Amino acid sequence: MSGRRSRVLSAYDGPHREGEEPKPMMHGHEKSDLAIVAMKPANKAEQPAAERSAGTPTAAESVERRAGTKGNAAEQSTHRTQGRERVSQALDCIRQVARERKKERFTALAHHIGIELLEEAFFELRKDAVAGIDGLTWEDYGADLERHLKDLHDRVQRGAYRALPSRRVYIPKADGRQRPLAVVALEDKIVQRAVVKLLNAIYEEDFLGFSYGFRPGRGAHDALDALCVGIDSRKVNFILDADIRSFFDEISQDWLIRFLEHRIGDRRIIRLIQKWLKAGVLEDGVVSVSDKGTGQGSVISPLLANIYLHYALDLWAARWRRRKATGDMIIVRYADDFIVGFQHHVDARCFLDEMRERLREFALSLHPEKTRLIEFGRFAAESRKRLGLGKPETFDFMGFTFTCGKTRAGKFQLRRRSRRDRMKAKLRMIKDELRQRMHQPIPKQGRWLERVVRGYFNYHAVPTNARALDAFRHHVTDLWRRTLRRRSQKGRLTWERMTQLADAWLPKPIILHPWPSERFAVTHPRWEPYAGKPHVRFWCSEASCHSSGCKSRQHKESSPCCSDTQRQGG
Repeated sequence: MSGRRSRVLSAYDGPHREGEEPKPMMHGHEKSDLAIVAMKPANKAEQPAAERSAGTPTAAESVERRAGTKGNAAEQSTHRTQGRERVSQALDCIRQVARERKKERFTALAHHIGIELLEEAFFELRKDAVAGIDGLTWEDYGADLERHLKDLHDRVQRGAYRALPSRRVYIPKADGRQRPLAVVALEDKIVQRAVVKLLNAIYEEDFLGFSYGFRPGRGAHDALDALCVGIDSRKVNFILDADIRSFFDEISQDWLIRFLEHRIGDRRIIRLIQKWLKAGVLEDGVVSVSDKGTGQGSVISPLLANIYLHYALDLWAARWRRRKATGDMIIVRYADDFIVGFQHHVDARCFLDEMRERLREFALSLHPEKTRLIEFGRFAAESRKRLGLGKPETFDFMGFTFTCGKTRAGKFQLRRRSRRDRMKAKLRMIKDELRQRMHQPIPKQGRWLERVVRGYFNYHAVPTNARALDAFRHHVTDLWRRTLRRRSQKGRLTWERMTQLADAWLPKPIILHPWPSERFAVTHPRWEPYAGKPHVRFWCSEASCHSSGCKSRQHKESSPCCSDTQRQGG
């Protein structure tokens, strides 16, 4: 073998047995393959010194090697940008496999919880969050972040990581009751956030299109838009307003683990989740451990809740629609609150009865007071008028009250207004806070009120809700006026002066959100089945499809009620 050939093989040398041809060591651990040497020699190629005679001239030109990878590929880079790129590439690979193989069980996931992913999870946490049982704050942990993350990563990979109990706190609800929350320790938040990013790559490809709660790229207004468009564009005559009683506290942990094992085959990830479920809650100096619930308030709790309802409710509802519904049907779910619309009352009653049985199998139940079946839609007013029942009933969803109205042209219009009880609760909070800020300078009070009112408008400034916005601003102005008059017994603040202060500091009540149909058409384009988010399906039964002429496969594909574009999201 010539010296040139020896050099070519030496560039590809890998571990081989004696008597075997050397094999290239490709895809070595964090090493790039060497640059490929051109097999065709250059003109007057240079021979090795041992074979070249003294009078033999050197080569006129050397063999040009292809450009290799820039930089040292074997070096572990800790730069945040490079780390994020590696994490993003790994998650993209998982996401692609989950999309292409719907029955695949992922058996090797824990090694993706690297230092880069933990660092990214740390910077996504709220800096002003309340400390857990460990007493660590975001600033304290970030003072020596590199050492802390390296130690945490080592414990997670060795199996030495132990979850700490959560600290129980209570926050007031709109109805006056207290909502229990679990404040998790900081390191538990970091690991949970990393696992959530890992599992989202899988389950975001599985979740159906009508699921909106606590999902990346999907918000409350996306759910509201889908509901409004569904009621406006489909034959909806009855609304089932359903709420699961104490959902986050009643989830069966045994069923949850069984649901997770449908897709997660890595026992290390399962054990991590079991550690968080069994960590318990510290209240009044006593740690209580339960076999129910996911600890509402923890980072991973919303994802686990979505996984639970995906298998317990969503897949069943999709199957029920295909097999039993006789008319149009729509459904929009945000966490444990969901709205189902039906064309026929028989379908609504049958679905409600069977859903109760279905949820009972998985240790859940519907709230008897918050679950209602009402007549609602474009024909509800005429139908109830014939029966002498008065105006159509209303229902609440995502902070709004939905009512049946009419446009100036006399056509049906779905109207939304801010819930009165939520507005009253917000005004009580502002009143209490203004008492604490009573003696602050007016500019300081004005800046705080501006942020509060602007934040309220950012969510509630939807079409048909202008009157509620104007009423909210008026009540805030009146509360501010009363607070300023309490600062002195001789204070004589007139409404004229108060109007000047309100105009100077409080935002004007203007509509900030577009009409639901306009935004829904942008976020769910019919001509791009895979664009953006998974699509919301406006369901109609097979019977109604056949009755409307969708009998052939060609007609099904072109029909708006059966198109593939609408099927992508479930």
